[in-house]
Amino acid sequence: MREQGSEPGRAGQARAPFGVAEVHGPSMVPTLRHGDQLLVRYGVRVRPGDVVVLRHPFQQDLLVVKRAVELREAGWWVLGDNSYAGGDSTDYGTVPEELVLARVVGRFRPRPSGQRSPFRALLWALSAVRPVLCDRSASSRLRAR
Repeated sequence: MREQGSEPGRAGQARAPFGVAEVHGPSMVPTLRHGDQLLVRYGVRVRPGDVVVLRHPFQQDLLVVKRAVELREAGWWVLGDNSYAGGDSTDYGTVPEELVLARVVGRFRPRPSGQRSPFRALLWALSAVRPVLCDRSASSRLRAR
């Protein structure tokens, strides 16, 4: 995942409340797809079921997007919506709360290249911008894995 907005607060720097990030990879399909642009909000409370942006526990320069499933003693248990993609807490355990940077508020799906049909363009326009809501049913379903 590549962050396009401001870098979240370093010591002595002000942090913008919102930022933009881009999804790379299939770990959050069907909620998010490769190439989706995300509007993220820093400094908000994370609840189970929220889609969040976090620093990878072992590669701190790598940002990932996952669903926060439950808060445990050692931090957040996070999972991707696509169970076949991996790269979540089943691989690296809980994520410390300080590594969870932001909650995903919305997503913009770029228009596919070569799309000429007016009907397809209308369908894209109706689905391109969507809020990313907390999904508590997904949270309980994912927790059972």
